[in-house]
Amino acid sequence: MSRVPLIGVTACRQQLGKYDSHTVGDKYVEAAAFAGLPLVLPARSTPSDPQRLLDSLDGILFTGSPSNVEPRRYDGPASLAGTAHDPDRDANTLPLLRLAIERGVPVFCICRGFQELNVTLGGSLHQRVQELPGYLDHREPQSDTLAEQYEPQHAVTLRPGGVFERIGLPAVFQVNSLHSQGIDRLAAPLRVEAVAPDGLVEAVSVRDAPGFAIGVQWHPEWRIAENPESLKLFQAFASACEVYAAAR
Repeated sequence: MSRVPLIGVTACRQQLGKYDSHTVGDKYVEAAAFAGLPLVLPARSTPSDPQRLLDSLDGILFTGSPSNVEPRRYDGPASLAGTAHDPDRDANTLPLLRLAIERGVPVFCICRGFQELNVTLGGSLHQRVQELPGYLDHREPQSDTLAEQYEPQHAVTLRPGGVFERIGLPAVFQVNSLHSQGIDRLAAPLRVEAVAPDGLVEAVSVRDAPGFAIGVQWHPEWRIAENPESLKLFQAFASACEVYAAAR
């Protein structure tokens, strides 16, 4: 009997009342369960050894978060007032992501994870896309209901000949949008897979990666089964994790 893939799910470091906590949204845990057995990876003050983690994992889901990557990680300008950061998460996820790509461990990077992917490979970020001329406001609708916040907000257009086309995604489809940061300088190892109507990069893959390595700016983890594009993305991730687990 084949072994069930073990899927790492990156957590954030947050203060919940009096308690210093490691947190991750349930939607990410359930999305990881689509590919195997989820294992939450804490954002420790003393980072876990990425080598030892990867010796056990068959895939990693790099999650979204209320926080942003610290600008010092990409030589950016000082953070604007009111920006939430998570330096413990940065210290854990960035080296883990780089090593996972090098070792061919399947990675699926979502929202903050998408931005981590660009930063760890040498790219930079816009801090507030909505304040830049010529760009859409990519932040979520101000609503009390999650269903309205995660409704489709704009189209993305695939670049032909890439991973997403091979996965079977259509040339144009609708996505949700819940972010303020976005890719500024694209990291050299990344290939653009999809763009928004304003030209903002919405999806990437890692060129010449030894394993499955993609990132998206939107949130396909939200109600996967109800969205055919999200389902195809997670099916591709799950297949890659199964292959990796079987090879080990």
